[in-house]
Amino acid sequence: MTEAAVPDDQRILTHCADHIAHIVFNNPARHNAMSLSMWQGLSARLAEYARDDDVRVVVLSGAGGKAFVSGADISEFGTKRSSGDTVALYNRATNDAEAMVADFPKPIIAKIDGYCLGGGLGLAISCDIRICSAVSRFSIPAGKLGLGYDYAGVAKLVDVLGPAAATELFYSGQMFSADDASRLGLVNRVIPQDGFDQAVDEFCMTIAQNAPLTMMAFKAALLERGKPSGERDTDRVQQMVETCYASDDYCEGRLAYAEKRHPKFTGA
Repeated sequence: MTEAAVPDDQRILTHCADHIAHIVFNNPARHNAMSLSMWQGLSARLAEYARDDDVRVVVLSGAGGKAFVSGADISEFGTKRSSGDTVALYNRATNDAEAMVADFPKPIIAKIDGYCLGGGLGLAISCDIRICSAVSRFSIPAGKLGLGYDYAGVAKLVDVLGPAAATELFYSGQMFSADDASRLGLVNRVIPQDGFDQAVDEFCMTIAQNAPLTMMAFKAALLERGKPSGERDTDRVQQMVETCYASDDYCEGRLAYAEKRHPKFTGA
């Protein structure tokens, strides 16, 4: 039976629990292919979670159990990616969303179960950590569609994979297995599908239970490192480090260690 199409305003689902925010791409009839409004909705949700002090980790995933994101929604190309102006608008929305993922000030995880293709792979490599199930499949089929990848997209791919692996993935356009993705350095972990959700939840909970100021200071340093040396704001990073040492959480961490218990961090 063919899956019913999901209304456009329900294709980005969110929920939060235990300091972990989940953003779910909900277009299973098209293997969670991203429409223009989904790219825009992703940016809006990330902006909200960046400001929300209760959120310490964000997890991106796909609905339906068959795909993370299978790329852009090609069914829209005839109307929303058919001319110079519409291509520019679409690409701007895509680039803005991927930039918000890459620049997100808190840990952000790609939870990949199934297909991760094209723009979906671009989203995944914009995340800090990528965890996939053993049945996941990866590809960049741009060469089969006649699409062009701009400099930023290619540079990001090379930064994550290295030139040799990025070239293999892009030039071939072939489908790579989860084991191939691990070999290429595309994913951090491959987990059997049985128990996949629980394993990812436990990993994210481990991050969420750490001191949030410490996590954000590290993320800030990571982001500054990715900039040209003359543009790095290392003073800002140092200020965030000093904030860690002046925080109640630093006192709590030391006390919990001395008392041999788990610390309870508040982000203050």
